[in-house]
Formats: sequence, structure tokens, C-alpha cells
Amino acid sequence: MGMLKEFKEFAMRGNVIDLAVGVVIGGAFGKIVTSLVDDVITPAILTPALNAANLDNLSQLVIPGTAIKYGNFISNVISFMIIAFALFLIIKGINQLQKKKAAEPAAPPAPTKEEVLLTEIRDLLKEKN
Repeated sequence: MGMLKEFKEFAMRGNVIDLAVGVVIGGAFGKIVTSLVDDVITPAILTPALNAANLDNLSQLVIPGTAIKYGNFISNVISFMIIAFALFLIIKGINQLQKKKAAEPAAPPAPTKEEVLLTEIRDLLKEKN
């Protein structure tokens, strides 16, 4: 029973849940980037090169006589670069927000009851003299 309780506490921690959400969103973002590379960038930018090589898509680029598909590799490199740049922009934005929070000066704490009382006593003593 103790192990089940420990697992529940572990699984319900904020970090684990945040990680799970990040993995799911990352997978979906990866599919979007793959579609961007395969369906937009490759046809728009690489079509002239593919037409010159008499190919329909990037995955058909192979080293003759081998099973090495360097076209897929190029596609994955482009996808990686897009994902890395997007993550860079996100992290940069988060860092700027954190700098703004750190730059805001904290309001001075309100005086304690003792300080207020001592201030009143001091003021009364000044008035008396």
C-alpha cells in the first residue's frame, strides 16, 4: 500500500504533469513542423532541385546502389532547425518576462505593530519636550 501511495504522490507532482503536457504538445508541434517541411517548404523551395533530379519528393533522394536516404535526412535537419528556432524564441520570451519581474522593485514592507508603537512614542516624547 505504501508504494502505491508514493507513486500517486510522485505522479501528481506538478513537475511530472508539466512534463507530460510538454511531451504531448511537443509531439503535436513536431507533426506541424514535419507537415510544414514536407508540404510547404519542400514543394516551394526545393521543387526546382527535385525536378532537375527527376524526383517527386525529398524522400526519393538516395545514394545509388544503397538504401541511404539522404533526402529524409535533409528533411529531418530542416525540421530540427525549425523546432530549435521556435524553442529559442519561446525561451527568449520567457526569459524577458522573468527579467521584467525581477526588475520590478519590491514594495517596502509595512511597519510592524511594534515599529508603529515606537514611532508614536517617539513623536509623543518630541511633543512633550
